[in-house]
Amino acid sequence: MQGACRVMNNDRDITEILKPRLPNKVGTNKEDGGTEESWEGDMLREALVGAAKLTLHPFSLSVPRYSDSALICYVLRGNGLVGVVFPDTEKEQVKKVRKGDAVALPLGTFNWWHNTHAQDDLCILILGDTSQALKHGQFTNFYLMGHKSKVNGGIMHGFSKDFVAQAWDLDELVVKKLLEAQEETAILKLRAPLNIEETKEDALGYGCFVYNCEDVKKDVDVKNGGRVAVLTSDNLPILQRIGLGADLVKLDPGAMCSPGFSADGAYQVTYVVGGSGRVQVVNNEGERVVDAEIKGGYFFIVPRFHVVSKRAGPEGLEWFSIITKEKPIFAHLGGKTSVWKALSPEVAIASFNVDKELEQHFRTRRTSDAIFFPPK
Repeated sequence: MQGACRVMNNDRDITEILKPRLPNKVGTNKEDGGTEESWEGDMLREALVGAAKLTLHPFSLSVPRYSDSALICYVLRGNGLVGVVFPDTEKEQVKKVRKGDAVALPLGTFNWWHNTHAQDDLCILILGDTSQALKHGQFTNFYLMGHKSKVNGGIMHGFSKDFVAQAWDLDELVVKKLLEAQEETAILKLRAPLNIEETKEDALGYGCFVYNCEDVKKDVDVKNGGRVAVLTSDNLPILQRIGLGADLVKLDPGAMCSPGFSADGAYQVTYVVGGSGRVQVVNNEGERVVDAEIKGGYFFIVPRFHVVSKRAGPEGLEWFSIITKEKPIFAHLGGKTSVWKALSPEVAIASFNVDKELEQHFRTRRTSDAIFFPPK
């Protein structure tokens, strides 16, 4: 999953490479039914991850497809259905989805999404592991069907009619009708919602693949500070097949997340769901390589072992992240688990070159606070 830190060692302006940004590519399959957007850049290729966003307008359907990447999808807003066919299985599974749902899709899983609501969009964030992808840092989707003359016309159009006829035991006139009736491509605008029922739990070894991060008991909950729901294979076992972890974090207005880093060399891949705030990232030379205002819709990556801290603005700050380890390990510099508090006082005194009284004052601050610090 991890590669050498090529991006971090070149001569380019690292602050430009790392700065949070909005999607920089709108898919060529933009339709009346919705849009697909994606992020591209050096850090995505370096981290071997991809990032995209799918927006489906009311009653729209995304054509069944599979990706060259293992994915964690997060429902940013709206309600609808997701259908999946896992590799080596013969049955489709359909689940209702809503805001806060994380959907885990192992490599090679066919999936479709459907907005069943008459007024609101269904918006899905798509993050994933591109270490086996055709192009590192981006997803390549293989659509089953679509209009032949458009981009992403679908796999079925790639074969000659006689191949399709023999593969499905069809008359070529039937094949012609099948392949030429569709006038749209990857996103279809329907007149009414599809009448599809949820299926029961999978009994084929994949288990549950949808997990709502909003409703669960939070792993950390600090009054006036923030809350975090951590997603690992402990609460969603299918993540063992994907190799990623995730979390949903909500900071209250003016609160801060303790400076910390991934102790096991994972990348933190973050999408700002809502609110606003500020993020700072510091490298091994003590340089602040990121110091930026962030708000809903922005995306950024924290490089391996770099220390990051975020502070919420007046309306709070919410983000969803994937971490490129199934069960990531984080170390924090502030709060009750602070590394500084674990060190011998004499070491801290020598490191700061201060007297014992100042070190003692420093050590006794935030002795009971978790990783979220309320505003003064």
